[in-house]
Amino acid sequence: MKILFYDTKPYDRESFEKIKPQYNDITVDFLKTDISHRTVDLAKGYDAVCVFVASDVNEHIVRKLAEYKVKLILLRCAGYNNVALAEAKKHGITVMHVPAYSPEAVAEHALALAFAVNRHIHKAYIKVRENNFSLIGLSGVNFRGKTAGIIGTGKIGAMMAKNCHGIGMKVIAYDKYHNPDLPFAEYVDLDELFRRSDLISLHCPLTEDTYHIIDLEAIEKMKNGVILVNTSRGALISTEDLIKGIRQYKFSGVGLDVYEEEMENVFENREDDILESSVTARLLSFPNVIVTSHQGFLTEEALEAICETTLQNARSFANGEPIKGNIVGRQ
Repeated sequence: MKILFYDTKPYDRESFEKIKPQYNDITVDFLKTDISHRTVDLAKGYDAVCVFVASDVNEHIVRKLAEYKVKLILLRCAGYNNVALAEAKKHGITVMHVPAYSPEAVAEHALALAFAVNRHIHKAYIKVRENNFSLIGLSGVNFRGKTAGIIGTGKIGAMMAKNCHGIGMKVIAYDKYHNPDLPFAEYVDLDELFRRSDLISLHCPLTEDTYHIIDLEAIEKMKNGVILVNTSRGALISTEDLIKGIRQYKFSGVGLDVYEEEMENVFENREDDILESSVTARLLSFPNVIVTSHQGFLTEEALEAICETTLQNARSFANGEPIKGNIVGRQ
């Protein structure tokens, strides 16, 4: 099994090379560049390619991979909305992902964003560095006794619910499937969740049903002063509607690890660039918004789990016994 890794960052390579000796039957080559119509030709001669969450594996890319006899697309992430699955199935290419690596990592980052925007940690940090020790503008609220609304109670959402419950919050949740591991959570419909929540945290996949699940209509149903956190997928929130809500003082704080139009920015150093996207610039301009660069997964434990599962996926496929739970699209 020969695998070409695209969009490899130093922490990716370090993590994979640490466990690679356990997989001597697999050859891995790393590329810094991401997969694109310019770089897909480099996959010729490989059995599989490995991509990440920001990689655009569109129909053209998939057809090229099929032409080069690539049989496996490995996603070293949970999400797969960036892959043309129907085209992959058409050409007999299996797509495998990492359905669960460290739900604790993402849930802890979501809670960190909630704490940070509530207590204005980003503003306090900048003020103190400029020798401004005033407390004006830094007031927050106690989370204990408040209501956390969790949208999506899979592994990450369930962990976020447990975190919120652990600090004394009342937890309400919305999901088509009720998680039996959350006996303390009250499942409600979306309208009730919007109406009652002091903190809303998104933990659902991006589908046709969840696209722009947070729009102007949803925002208008929320409490004034609500805190909104998104560590799942940017398009769960209509950014234009979010900006309207922020300008109408609907939110006391917004914490985003993902946002629409993030793909050119994610994991890249653009400090010397002028950002073309007005959406990104506008989000960054608000004093009650914290934006991080899709780093919810970035812990040592999560990286180790991602590496282990990705290479297990490759080995199982090579042995003709792919791990069924890790195959995307029931191929």
